[in-house]
Amino acid sequence: MGGEPGNGGESQIPDSWEDLLAAAQGGDQRAYRTFLMSILPFVRAVARRHSWSDDSVEDIVQDSLLTLHRVRHTYRPGHPVRPWLAAITTRRAIDAGRRSGRIQARETSDPSAYETFADPAANSVEAAQAAESVTRMMNELTPKQREALELVKLKEYSMAEASAASGQSVASLKVNVHRAMRRLRKGREAEEES
Repeated sequence: MGGEPGNGGESQIPDSWEDLLAAAQGGDQRAYRTFLMSILPFVRAVARRHSWSDDSVEDIVQDSLLTLHRVRHTYRPGHPVRPWLAAITTRRAIDAGRRSGRIQARETSDPSAYETFADPAANSVEAAQAAESVTRMMNELTPKQREALELVKLKEYSMAEASAASGQSVASLKVNVHRAMRRLRKGREAEEES
Protein backbone atom coordinates (compact mmCIF):
# COMPACT_ATOMS: atom_id res chain seq x y z
CA MET A 1 0.00 0.00 0.00
CA GLY A 2 0.98 3.64 -0.20
CA GLY A 3 3.24 5.25 2.36
CA GLU A 4 2.43 8.26 4.41
CA PRO A 5 3.03 11.57 2.63
CA GLY A 6 5.47 13.89 4.36
CA ASN A 7 7.55 11.16 6.05
CA GLY A 8 10.68 12.27 4.21
CA GLY A 9 10.49 9.57 1.54
CA GLU A 10 8.52 9.34 -1.68
CA SER A 11 5.24 7.52 -1.00
CA GLN A 12 4.35 4.53 -3.10
CA ILE A 13 1.00 4.73 -4.84
CA PRO A 14 -0.72 1.40 -5.48
CA ASP A 15 -1.28 0.55 -9.12
CA SER A 16 -4.46 -1.56 -9.15
CA TRP A 17 -7.85 0.11 -8.96
CA GLU A 18 -8.79 -2.08 -6.02
CA ASP A 19 -5.69 -1.04 -4.05
CA LEU A 20 -6.09 2.62 -5.05
CA LEU A 21 -9.70 2.73 -3.89
CA ALA A 22 -8.92 0.90 -0.66
CA ALA A 23 -6.11 3.40 0.02
CA ALA A 24 -8.48 6.26 -0.79
CA GLN A 25 -11.00 4.87 1.69
CA GLY A 26 -8.17 5.01 4.24
CA GLY A 27 -7.74 8.73 3.56
CA ASP A 28 -4.93 8.73 0.96
CA GLN A 29 -5.83 11.72 -1.23
CA ARG A 30 -3.09 11.05 -3.80
CA ALA A 31 -4.37 7.50 -4.26
CA TYR A 32 -7.90 8.86 -4.69
CA ARG A 33 -6.79 11.38 -7.35
CA THR A 34 -4.81 8.67 -9.13
CA PHE A 35 -7.80 6.33 -8.94
CA LEU A 36 -10.16 8.93 -10.42
CA MET A 37 -7.77 9.78 -13.25
CA SER A 38 -7.15 6.13 -14.10
CA ILE A 39 -10.83 5.12 -14.19
CA LEU A 40 -11.94 8.00 -16.44
CA PRO A 41 -11.44 6.14 -19.76
CA PHE A 42 -13.35 3.12 -18.42
CA VAL A 43 -16.24 5.23 -17.07
CA ARG A 44 -16.37 7.19 -20.32
CA ALA A 45 -16.49 3.94 -22.36
CA VAL A 46 -19.35 2.56 -20.25
CA ALA A 47 -21.20 5.88 -20.52
CA ARG A 48 -20.74 5.92 -24.28
CA ARG A 49 -22.07 2.36 -24.55
CA HIS A 50 -25.26 3.25 -22.64
CA SER A 51 -25.70 6.77 -23.98
CA TRP A 52 -28.29 7.84 -26.55
CA SER A 53 -26.19 10.74 -27.86
CA ASP A 54 -22.60 11.93 -27.86
CA ASP A 55 -23.67 15.13 -26.10
CA SER A 56 -24.83 13.20 -23.05
CA VAL A 57 -21.65 11.14 -22.47
CA GLU A 58 -19.78 13.79 -20.47
CA ASP A 59 -22.87 14.53 -18.37
CA ILE A 60 -23.15 10.83 -17.54
CA VAL A 61 -19.43 10.68 -16.69
CA GLN A 62 -19.76 13.67 -14.34
CA ASP A 63 -22.86 12.23 -12.67
CA SER A 64 -21.05 8.90 -12.29
CA LEU A 65 -18.00 10.51 -10.68
CA LEU A 66 -20.18 12.51 -8.28
CA THR A 67 -22.09 9.36 -7.34
CA LEU A 68 -18.82 7.46 -6.93
CA HIS A 69 -17.53 10.17 -4.60
CA ARG A 70 -20.72 10.04 -2.55
CA VAL A 71 -20.79 6.21 -2.25
CA ARG A 72 -17.08 5.36 -2.26
CA HIS A 73 -17.39 4.14 1.33
CA THR A 74 -19.65 1.30 0.13
CA TYR A 75 -16.87 -0.37 -1.87
CA ARG A 76 -15.70 -3.54 -0.13
CA PRO A 77 -11.91 -3.87 -0.37
CA GLY A 78 -10.79 -7.04 -2.05
CA HIS A 79 -13.72 -7.09 -4.48
CA PRO A 80 -13.36 -6.15 -8.17
CA VAL A 81 -13.86 -2.44 -8.86
CA ARG A 82 -14.81 -2.67 -12.56
CA PRO A 83 -18.29 -4.23 -12.08
CA TRP A 84 -19.01 -1.78 -9.25
CA LEU A 85 -17.99 1.19 -11.45
CA ALA A 86 -19.90 -0.19 -14.44
CA ALA A 87 -23.06 -0.54 -12.34
CA ILE A 88 -22.78 3.04 -11.07
CA THR A 89 -22.19 4.42 -14.57
CA THR A 90 -24.96 2.32 -16.11
CA ARG A 91 -27.42 3.56 -13.50
CA ARG A 92 -26.45 7.18 -14.14
CA ALA A 93 -26.91 6.60 -17.89
CA ILE A 94 -30.38 5.15 -17.27
CA ASP A 95 -31.26 8.12 -15.07
CA ALA A 96 -30.01 10.54 -17.74
CA GLY A 97 -32.09 8.76 -20.39
CA ARG A 98 -35.20 8.99 -18.24
CA ARG A 99 -34.58 12.69 -17.57
CA SER A 100 -34.09 13.32 -21.27
CA GLY A 101 -37.26 11.41 -22.11
CA ARG A 102 -39.29 13.48 -19.64
CA ILE A 103 -37.85 16.71 -21.04
CA GLN A 104 -38.43 15.71 -24.66
CA ALA A 105 -42.00 14.67 -23.87
CA ARG A 106 -42.77 18.18 -22.63
CA GLU A 107 -40.61 20.38 -24.84
CA THR A 108 -40.61 20.90 -28.55
CA SER A 109 -37.90 22.23 -30.76
CA ASP A 110 -38.66 25.20 -32.96
CA PRO A 111 -35.68 26.17 -35.15
CA SER A 112 -37.45 29.35 -36.22
CA ALA A 113 -37.35 30.54 -32.60
CA TYR A 114 -33.61 31.11 -33.03
CA GLU A 115 -34.04 32.97 -36.30
CA THR A 116 -32.78 36.53 -36.24
CA PHE A 117 -33.03 39.29 -38.77
CA ALA A 118 -30.46 41.92 -39.63
CA ASP A 119 -33.12 44.59 -39.97
CA PRO A 120 -34.57 45.50 -36.54
CA ALA A 121 -37.75 46.65 -38.27
CA ALA A 122 -38.36 43.06 -39.44
CA ASN A 123 -38.60 41.87 -35.84
CA SER A 124 -40.86 44.75 -34.83
CA VAL A 125 -43.21 44.07 -37.76
CA GLU A 126 -43.56 40.43 -36.71
CA ALA A 127 -44.00 41.44 -33.07
CA ALA A 128 -46.68 43.95 -34.01
CA GLN A 129 -48.50 41.33 -36.09
CA ALA A 130 -48.30 38.82 -33.25
CA ALA A 131 -49.56 41.37 -30.72
CA GLU A 132 -52.43 42.29 -33.01
CA SER A 133 -53.31 38.63 -33.45
CA VAL A 134 -53.27 37.98 -29.70
CA THR A 135 -55.37 41.08 -29.02
CA ARG A 136 -57.90 40.00 -31.64
CA MET A 137 -58.14 36.49 -30.20
CA MET A 138 -58.40 37.80 -26.61
CA ASN A 139 -61.27 40.07 -27.67
CA GLU A 140 -63.12 37.01 -28.98
CA LEU A 141 -63.19 35.52 -25.47
CA THR A 142 -66.07 36.11 -23.11
CA PRO A 143 -65.34 38.63 -20.34
CA LYS A 144 -65.24 35.84 -17.71
CA GLN A 145 -62.85 33.74 -19.85
CA ARG A 146 -60.58 36.74 -20.47
CA GLU A 147 -60.52 37.65 -16.77
CA ALA A 148 -59.81 34.03 -15.71
CA LEU A 149 -57.03 33.70 -18.29
CA GLU A 150 -55.41 37.00 -17.31
CA LEU A 151 -55.48 36.22 -13.58
CA VAL A 152 -54.39 32.58 -13.71
CA LYS A 153 -52.06 32.44 -16.71
CA LEU A 154 -50.72 35.97 -17.17
CA LYS A 155 -50.61 37.25 -13.58
CA GLU A 156 -49.99 33.71 -12.27
CA TYR A 157 -52.43 33.99 -9.38
CA SER A 158 -53.29 30.82 -7.53
CA MET A 159 -56.85 29.61 -8.06
CA ALA A 160 -57.80 30.87 -4.59
CA GLU A 161 -56.30 34.32 -5.27
CA ALA A 162 -57.94 34.52 -8.69
CA SER A 163 -61.25 33.49 -7.17
CA ALA A 164 -61.02 36.21 -4.54
CA ALA A 165 -60.02 38.84 -7.13
CA SER A 166 -62.66 37.94 -9.70
CA GLY A 167 -65.57 36.74 -7.62
CA GLN A 168 -65.70 33.55 -9.70
CA SER A 169 -65.64 30.19 -7.94
CA VAL A 170 -62.54 28.05 -8.34
CA ALA A 171 -64.52 25.59 -10.45
CA SER A 172 -65.75 28.40 -12.73
CA LEU A 173 -62.21 29.73 -13.07
CA LYS A 174 -60.91 26.31 -14.11
CA VAL A 175 -63.67 25.92 -16.70
CA ASN A 176 -63.17 29.45 -18.06
CA VAL A 177 -59.38 29.04 -18.30
CA HIS A 178 -59.80 25.72 -20.07
CA ARG A 179 -62.34 27.12 -22.53
CA ALA A 180 -60.24 30.23 -23.15
CA MET A 181 -57.11 28.17 -23.87
CA ARG A 182 -59.05 25.90 -26.20
CA ARG A 183 -60.52 28.88 -28.04
CA LEU A 184 -57.11 30.58 -28.38
CA ARG A 185 -55.56 27.35 -29.65
CA LYS A 186 -58.29 26.96 -32.28
CA GLY A 187 -57.87 30.62 -33.28
CA ARG A 188 -54.12 30.17 -33.71
CA GLU A 189 -54.61 27.01 -35.76
CA ALA A 190 -57.12 28.81 -37.99
CA GLU A 191 -54.65 31.67 -38.57
CA GLU A 192 -51.86 29.26 -39.42
CA GLU A 193 -54.06 27.51 -41.99
CA SER A 194 -54.98 30.74 -43.74
